[in-house]
Amino acid sequence: MVAVGRSEQAGDRGDREPRLPVHPAEQARQWTLLSNHGHVLVCLARDPEARLRDVALAVGITERAVQKIVSDLEDAGVVQRVRDGRRNRYRLFVDQPLRHPIEAHRNIGALLGSLLGPVAMRRLADSAAD
Repeated sequence: MVAVGRSEQAGDRGDREPRLPVHPAEQARQWTLLSNHGHVLVCLARDPEARLRDVALAVGITERAVQKIVSDLEDAGVVQRVRDGRRNRYRLFVDQPLRHPIEAHRNIGALLGSLLGPVAMRRLADSAAD
């Protein structure tokens, strides 16, 4: 069995070397720097029209967990659900500050800007202007 990082599961391998197989017992000890909230936010920033089912698959959590996270992000004023026919679209408010006191001097846009490319950030800015 080969362990794959989350970004690799989402199809973004970059220029990194392939990972070596990881023993299943060691998989439980793996962790990521961003929380599931951060991962969901990145997915919605990449594709504001993504279905929550697809976000759940990309992040590696249940659809119900993604629904809860999106609700948390809505309550915090970071995301707004916009009904578009039978689907939802997600509008991100990148000017919102990060929540922890250590990083509160930065905003959501600064975080996403360091994780996404300039094209995705321009698309976010354009969708916020709509």
